[in-house]
Order: sequence, then C-alpha cells, then structure tokens
Amino acid sequence: MLHPAGLAGWTATTAVLVTLVGIPASTIVAREAGREDPGFVVIDEVAGQLFALIAVRPDWQHALLSLVLFRLFDIWKPWPIRKLEALPDGTGIMLDDVAAGLLALAMALLIGHFW
Repeated sequence: MLHPAGLAGWTATTAVLVTLVGIPASTIVAREAGREDPGFVVIDEVAGQLFALIAVRPDWQHALLSLVLFRLFDIWKPWPIRKLEALPDGTGIMLDDVAAGLLALAMALLIGHFW
C-alpha cells in the first residue's frame, strides 16, 4: 500500500493535471454545446473531488465525509465559490468545483482532527 504522504502527492498532482486539462476541454465543449456550464461536463466534478481527497485519511469513512462535504459545497456554493462560477468559459466551470473541493478538504481535515 502506498504511504499516505505519497498518496497525497499523487492525488494532488492528479487533481492539478485534471484541472489543467479540464479548463480548455470544458471551454470547447461549452462553446460547442452553446451552454455556459453543460451538465454533461463532469471533469469539473472529478477535479473537485480529487482536491477534496488530497490529505484525508485513506479509509472509506473519511473518503465518504470528503465526498459529502464536496457535494454540499458544490451545490450550496458559499462565497467566494459562487464568484468563481462567473469566470469565463472553462475557467469558471472548473474553478468553482476546485474551490468547493478545497473547502471540503479543509473541513474534512478539521473534522478528522477530532474524529
């Protein structure tokens, strides 16, 4: 099994790469579809969830906590996440989910500290 520190490094690297690929890809798809944030573009969800998982304990309970927190912040979009959604094209599509993932990560780590 990969050491948790190594797992965090791979997860962070993958999250950044998915985001860097997702910005231009989602821009192209959104323009072709003629929609601002097409629901069938899910690479933003993948990136956000990866960010939410970067440093949580590698067990199903903490992964589930991370997923639930990510979905909560992705749907609720508290400030400043909602502001990021207004960025143009793929940048806005991706970065609001990245921010939701980072907020979920912070909350999961805080909760995990006591749990």
